[in-house]
Amino acid sequence: MKPISLYAQTLTIYCLVLSLFACGGSTTDTTSTDTSAEQTTDDTVTEPETDTLVESLQSPYFFDDAVIETITTESCTLSGGTQTNCYRITVAGEPVVDEIGPFCPSTIDSDASQGGIWFDGSGEVYDIDGAFIANLDSLYGDGWLLYDPSTGKVNITDSQESCEAAARPNVDVAYQNYCVQCDLDYYGGGISETVLIPVTPVPLSNPNYVNDNMGISLNGVILAAQAPVDAILSNYTIAAFDDCGGHINPFDGYHYHAATGCSTGPDEEDGHASLIGYALDGYDIYAMLDTSGYEETDLDECRGHSDDTRGYHYHVASPGENMFIGCFHGEQGEWLGTE
Repeated sequence: MKPISLYAQTLTIYCLVLSLFACGGSTTDTTSTDTSAEQTTDDTVTEPETDTLVESLQSPYFFDDAVIETITTESCTLSGGTQTNCYRITVAGEPVVDEIGPFCPSTIDSDASQGGIWFDGSGEVYDIDGAFIANLDSLYGDGWLLYDPSTGKVNITDSQESCEAAARPNVDVAYQNYCVQCDLDYYGGGISETVLIPVTPVPLSNPNYVNDNMGISLNGVILAAQAPVDAILSNYTIAAFDDCGGHINPFDGYHYHAATGCSTGPDEEDGHASLIGYALDGYDIYAMLDTSGYEETDLDECRGHSDDTRGYHYHVASPGENMFIGCFHGEQGEWLGTE
């Protein structure tokens, strides 16, 4: 799949910049990013600084079909009260690149190719193969038995009823000691989400630690908050992730909890890590490692830093840390919910 721009042609970017600083034009509340439309502002919108604006236009890409409605701009109020312009983006809710699954292995003899992965925030990433399922009591203590000892068959939530009984904070006791997986077919395919993300990020004086969905991937999938692993483990369940770090629940559909190399954009010309998505505060999110396999050493507590090419941006954490970024550097936009 080739990436597509939020702006159909480079000409639109120049028009956008000029309209914010010089072009009079008419004022509207909602503006399409189609080349025939001009970006406009009204008197209530906070004027961004020039250098910040340029940073916000560096990487406007999604994969084909990841966005299911025309991206528009509209007036919005950010989490800190700033009135500005936001992109209105509706993502598909299922990956347009990469397959979903597998999640749970069928037996304790299954190899790693037949299951996904698990991480609990300790830094480790485990293959969910048969041996992992069989030895959970060694990893997490007594009380674990996710399989039938007489047959070796793994207990899996293999219906919509069992999925919805187990893929929630208050797990039905009948589904404790289950490997939990769900299917998007239960919900008619991907659950699309609409989000407002600032066109120009507005930095905060102090980082904002919010346990909320962090942003959107180039692949049309939500970059979710930390997985509630303590609640999952306390119910003797494993909410399996696939090899892309995603899984399905009835509320958010398919969503990512870690960056494992999926939803990666084109290579950067300077060898910098590749783009994977956009944070709710409008800053770009890049992979953890650059093309030489090195991690940046000057990241702040939010896992961000600045360079001359991209301005401020984030680098994701390793999958075993159960997070994408540590905090928000800027005021956040808004999740508008499912479509």
